[in-house]
Amino acid sequence: MMRIFTIGDIHGGLKALQQLLTKLKLTKKDTLIFLGDYVDGWSESAQVIDFLMDFQHQHNCIFIKGNHDEYCENWLRQGLAPDSWLFHGGKMTIQSYEGYSDARKKEHLNFIERMDLFYVDNQNRLFIHAGFSSMHGPQKEVYSSNFNWDRTLWEMAVAMDKQIQKDSLLYPKRLLLFNEIYIGHTPTTRYNEFEPMNGENVWNVDTGAAFKGCLTALNIETKDFIQSEPVYLLYPIERGRNEAPHIIVEENV
Repeated sequence: MMRIFTIGDIHGGLKALQQLLTKLKLTKKDTLIFLGDYVDGWSESAQVIDFLMDFQHQHNCIFIKGNHDEYCENWLRQGLAPDSWLFHGGKMTIQSYEGYSDARKKEHLNFIERMDLFYVDNQNRLFIHAGFSSMHGPQKEVYSSNFNWDRTLWEMAVAMDKQIQKDSLLYPKRLLLFNEIYIGHTPTTRYNEFEPMNGENVWNVDTGAAFKGCLTALNIETKDFIQSEPVYLLYPIERGRNEAPHIIVEENV
């Protein structure tokens, strides 16, 4: 039977990614939809991209672009390294590229450039890194940066009054456009949750791998999920995006 897994934000945690994929016991029939933010955090961002570039030739993959991937893309293309990126994981990403040739960096750039901003499957399920603001859907989005940065979709979904019915004039139009929506971007660890969270028809699969959480794969048919170990345990001498040991900090970018 074909399975479809969606995988949350990796943030340079290659060891966690490899551990998670081993646990999935994948077959050639399975599809993996990655929700973005492959880089920035742990020390193996460039190596995550290397791995995925090879992995896509063995398995059915869809890659969504995240905001951190866009930062990396701009650095690979133009050398842009704003302080906001360096502080939130960019420094570790740049260090992970030490020893890489210009030709290999160009291959990485091409891979990131080809990533989807969002994906809608044949069952009208949306996969997007962050969200969208248009009540007509991401296809009509005025500001494409919302695909990578928006948090209002998730905050609305998770805070919804359960008594509001879908046929009510008060029910958010954005949530009626798709059967299901899968996102990353906002770590569930912000809510003291270390597993995927669900609000209305929105599923958040970013379980804080950049901080003190695990990397997660969610089976979108069954809603069962599989996780790596907490990623920080796999990188014991690193801090990832944690400001200090044993402290979970809010992600600003």
